[in-house]
Amino acid sequence: MTTARPARTVGKLDLDATTVRRARSLARAAGRPIVRLAKTHTTVSVERAVLRLAGLTGADAEGIPWVNRLTDAVRDQAGLEQGVALPVWDALRRSGDGDLTALAQRAASGGVELRVPDGRDAERARKASARAVGRGIATIDRRRAERDRMVARIGDAPRQPWIYLIVATGDIYEDIPQAQAAAREGADVIAVIRSTGQSLLDYVPEGATREGYAGTYATQENFRLMRAALDEVSKELGRYVRLTNYASGLCMPEIAALAGLERLDMMLNDSMYGILFRDINPVRTFVDQRFSRQVHARAGIIINTGEDNYLTTADAVDEAHTVTVSQLLNEYFAKEAGLQDWQLGLGHAFEINPDVPDSFRLELAHALLARELFPKAPLKWMPPTKHMTGDVFRGYLLDGFFNLVGALTGQGILLVGMMTEAVVTPFLSDRDLALQNVRYVLDAAGRLHEDFHPQPGGFIQTRAHQVLDEAVTLLERITDEPGKAPLLEAIGDGTFGLMKRPADRGKGYDGVVMQGDGYWNPATEILEGRQ
Repeated sequence: MTTARPARTVGKLDLDATTVRRARSLARAAGRPIVRLAKTHTTVSVERAVLRLAGLTGADAEGIPWVNRLTDAVRDQAGLEQGVALPVWDALRRSGDGDLTALAQRAASGGVELRVPDGRDAERARKASARAVGRGIATIDRRRAERDRMVARIGDAPRQPWIYLIVATGDIYEDIPQAQAAAREGADVIAVIRSTGQSLLDYVPEGATREGYAGTYATQENFRLMRAALDEVSKELGRYVRLTNYASGLCMPEIAALAGLERLDMMLNDSMYGILFRDINPVRTFVDQRFSRQVHARAGIIINTGEDNYLTTADAVDEAHTVTVSQLLNEYFAKEAGLQDWQLGLGHAFEINPDVPDSFRLELAHALLARELFPKAPLKWMPPTKHMTGDVFRGYLLDGFFNLVGALTGQGILLVGMMTEAVVTPFLSDRDLALQNVRYVLDAAGRLHEDFHPQPGGFIQTRAHQVLDEAVTLLERITDEPGKAPLLEAIGDGTFGLMKRPADRGKGYDGVVMQGDGYWNPATEILEGRQ
């Protein structure tokens, strides 16, 4: 007589190890067709990022960056099927001056012949472009090494979760003193929210900016100014203060490159956020996000994903499994692009209606499930927004509950919740009170997550198992089929966040190009280790 071997379980939730492995296997199967798509296409923003890495900066009198003007000229004359590098460095050699800015200026006025070279001319262009882009990537390498040296020399945040606080007035010169004050009050990560609508701009503004609505424009100069300011306060405080911005929208690859060049530490970079919530074409987004994540991997940047947004449009209980599915997909896409576990700030949120019975226990189950599925990732835990009513006392209490869940489940990055959410743009006094809330809960709880173990077979374990099983069922629907990409179909039919986004629609679709034979991208060659 033989006795059946009991299923192996893992973690505080006693998750079935076989089910966890199957979930990851299904996520890989669902993601593979998307990666194949990304490897065989390029976009105007990917090509502009190549030029930025090669050092092309500045803009014309109308504020349109030279990278846009030069990429558009290549597209008009030679097409982008072979990439921007071959025509541009061929033209540079033939012009004899080697100046990218001068070439872009002449190209914008129609004064340059741009072609796809062949033979020895193509080989010369490949070598020259690889040298130029290699210098930009070498700068990213130096900036990463700078971060490592600073953390070693002045110290890091003394504990996790890191306290993550948003500063965004619209004016970079107002943001800077507010960011420094926030760091002095205990913030470990400063996030500068982008101006509303920047994700839909198909260019990156140039220079320091002083006007923005509900945020500040993401530009290279703004990155440089804020990084320098936070370096200053880091030395004062004896701990490295991290800087976050957004690598999303129509210029995701370019902003990723600029973030690497200016030593940002985190970037919001979700595989589906722009598709679902900004109606950006799915193919454009997936192509752009793979390149941007390759840059983030090289730069040592932590990505923050946007699963919390699903719960602002869909029910946080009924659709909890879609968050888990998206986290698994984001993990696969990120690792395929070269990111490591410590760089995966996978998102989730405290967004269950507090009037739902056992809402706190449900939040605990969902948060602990994320923690157990991704034990090495610095998860980004987001505060309540959808069910904030304007009652600031109730809101302050909800934020306290949110902070407690973060402490109980060992989250890695905790965004500061504001009691005035849905009422006004927070005042400085609101921020001070919110930081007091976070500090009190984290200090009082200490290492409480070490002591917290849910009842075996109880409510929290049962709910977590249910969400994981529902996630596996959904992943089974969107796995790889020969010649198809079921994930694109799922996005098109509103599976995530209730937003229907067909693969042949959306903003930026006209900027997607199928790679031709002989396509050459020196940045990809270097980032993937072929140069």
